[in-house]
Amino acid sequence: MSDTPLAEAIVPDTQHRGLIERLPQFPRDLAQLARFDRPIGWWLLFWPCVWGVWLAGAGWQFALLGWLLLGSIAMRGAGCVYNDIVDAKLDASVARTASRPVASGRISRKTACAWLLALCLIGLVVLLQLRWEAQLVSLASLALVAAYPFMKRITWWPQAWLGMVFTWGLLVGWTQLRSDNWDALAAMYGGAALWVIGFDTIYALQDREDDALVGIRSSALRMGSRVKGGVALFYAGALALWGLAFWLYRADWLALLALLPAALHLGWQVTTLDTEDGSNPLARFRSNRLTGALVAAACFVVGNAGAG
Repeated sequence: MSDTPLAEAIVPDTQHRGLIERLPQFPRDLAQLARFDRPIGWWLLFWPCVWGVWLAGAGWQFALLGWLLLGSIAMRGAGCVYNDIVDAKLDASVARTASRPVASGRISRKTACAWLLALCLIGLVVLLQLRWEAQLVSLASLALVAAYPFMKRITWWPQAWLGMVFTWGLLVGWTQLRSDNWDALAAMYGGAALWVIGFDTIYALQDREDDALVGIRSSALRMGSRVKGGVALFYAGALALWGLAFWLYRADWLALLALLPAALHLGWQVTTLDTEDGSNPLARFRSNRLTGALVAAACFVVGNAGAG
């Protein structure tokens, strides 16, 4: 068992410090490895699932959303474990990630792999609840997920790859319920990917100095002093594509008003973003949980009003 002090064993941006502190060291490390102490990740993975389900116009679908929520938590955790196994050496070189369980040596790679398998088995249980079309769509994401940790080594835009990966649940939720309106779905997915690029660029602001030193690439480094303008463009593109998706689904100008709350919130993020304040980008990144909820509400209004 590691003798790492508690202050070093808990990552700086944990959202459940009190709960994590109460756990014994080993389960605490497993929880951190799967990022259970930072629920923002699975919220951002889950909301696109909700968009796909609610825009499909089949009502609330609480049982389906419950399964997709469980899948989001398990597979986000699995993705984080896989990422930490691949990035252990890089993480050890970055101040914010050096205390992660694998990077610090508190959890062995063998143990991490076993934990990864356990989380994937939970994901498999969720997969078996879906119809075969949605199962195929889900499985198609595995290649993208497997390649993601390597993108930061070969491109300045790993956030673009994450945009494809993190919004895949939108396609799963939709194909679980219907097999048409692919144009609207494609526009919604494209907008979701741009949204992810925007908020993950904000997140990457925290690591710019360390990333530059160890050779990790990111959109935040690539855009330099133009980060705010870049994020604004990505958010504007996301809103434009979401508006197009709504229009293709239901050609009604009033339907576009459903996106107004999300547009105002994204505008607030950009105008209040302070790229030099370490805590500000993290807070703006986390606020995208509300963005996801606002877009979900818009999808429910448009999807169910246009059903049939």
